[in-house]
Amino acid sequence: MAPTQLGLVLHPRRDIDGALRVIRDWASKHGATVGQVLIPGQRRRMGDPVDAASCDLLLAVGGDGTTLAALHAAAPSSRPVLGVGAGSIGVLASVHVDDLSTALEQVAAGNWTPRALPGLEIRAATGEIRVAINDFAVIRDGTGQVITAIRVDDELYARTAGDGVVVATPLGSSAYTMAAGGPILAEGAQGMVVTSLAHHGGRAPPLVVGPDSRLALSVEPGYGGSRFEADGQVLATEAAELAVTMRRGYATMVVLDDHEPRLTALRRRGLVVDGPRILIRDARGAP
Repeated sequence: MAPTQLGLVLHPRRDIDGALRVIRDWASKHGATVGQVLIPGQRRRMGDPVDAASCDLLLAVGGDGTTLAALHAAAPSSRPVLGVGAGSIGVLASVHVDDLSTALEQVAAGNWTPRALPGLEIRAATGEIRVAINDFAVIRDGTGQVITAIRVDDELYARTAGDGVVVATPLGSSAYTMAAGGPILAEGAQGMVVTSLAHHGGRAPPLVVGPDSRLALSVEPGYGGSRFEADGQVLATEAAELAVTMRRGYATMVVLDDHEPRLTALRRRGLVVDGPRILIRDARGAP
């Protein structure tokens, strides 16, 4: 069944006028209503406000950050989100803006499946609770190193001293974690991956933790202090003790029937690249 109420989550600055025209034209032809789901801190207004819970589908038009914002907004009411990429590299989008009209027709025809995404529940000793869809990071905030003790189910894994630590979901493993030299968790993999950031001395390889385990992070901020980020957003807490667990089925993403596999998408975007020897051989046409 075609959605009758669409909710827009928009990039704060990017040129998305063309995408909005496509959405509104499609909605007019299919008798659907379009509104804007307002995001805290987002001042751009390009439609009448609407609650995420009243929408059949949320359209995140922008990049990965916009899609993450839409997924968080839709999570409490379990509404599906279609990520529409209007940038260059974003990997969370289900469709590029140039193919938006076709994608909306696929959704209307039921040619899609809901993909349940886990979240990382971050619980501070002071009582704050936040959820991250991509990753949670402990980062030094100035000079000096952050010392972080990492425990898995009450068992000490390592104490790291450096720029910090990042914990990622399988979806988020191709973001900050990959940039820090951690592993990518392929589709179908479950659990969390913990990667130290510029660990100074010692050895603490990236660690993959089961989905039912509990991570405990004890943080000593050092001279310059430290900060905590969930999906790139700074958390207003100075807690030294944090627990991270996986919350299954936190958000729902639209996966079109003809979607591009995740590893293929990473290769196409140049985020995963073959070795130079292989690329040179291919360029020469050698067998």
